[in-house]
Amino acid sequence: MTNNPPPPNNRPLLIGLTGSIGMGKSAAAQMLREMGVPVFDADAEVHRLQGPGGALLPAIEAAFPGTTGPDGVDRPALGARVFGDDSALARLERIVHPAVAEAQAEFMAANRDQPLVVLDIPLLFEKSGWSLVDRIMVVSAPHEEQRRRVLARPGMTASKFEEILARQTPDQEKRARADFMIDTGTSLEETRDQLARVVACLREERGA
Repeated sequence: MTNNPPPPNNRPLLIGLTGSIGMGKSAAAQMLREMGVPVFDADAEVHRLQGPGGALLPAIEAAFPGTTGPDGVDRPALGARVFGDDSALARLERIVHPAVAEAQAEFMAANRDQPLVVLDIPLLFEKSGWSLVDRIMVVSAPHEEQRRRVLARPGMTASKFEEILARQTPDQEKRARADFMIDTGTSLEETRDQLARVVACLREERGA
């Protein structure tokens, strides 16, 4: 759980949304949006910055020649260059992270009058983002369901799945550190109900 003191009423309550690969975080984020909660999606911002005409294309091409083109970053090609190479991954992160942080700051400024906002950050624990939020919401499903979802993705293999898991904070630890744990191994309706209860609780806390 977070140890941060309650935030002042002149800014939104910051909710960090995270979860391991295949746990249903994107679906949960969309449900939160439908409930009227502003959500900053770090992954979506990365895709925008790396898409056609994206602001990061020149820097990425300079660092990893041949990985960009008219359609933006060639994700399989770039992934092959950085996957399993810590130094290459760190080089890419030095390009991407400052731009995402700037976009997040703009998002916060645009939503400064909201009672709560959600920061959808996949590596919340791995990159110490947990220290910047007021509450942590973790989505989690049984391992076999997670594995089924991930291996159904195009180009995914069992060995790649295991390597990704090895780089992420274990699900059990995430659950233990969460202020709110959302079970996404159930139906979509049940997941939505869980999220609605959490949102109602947080809005009440903020007097909204």
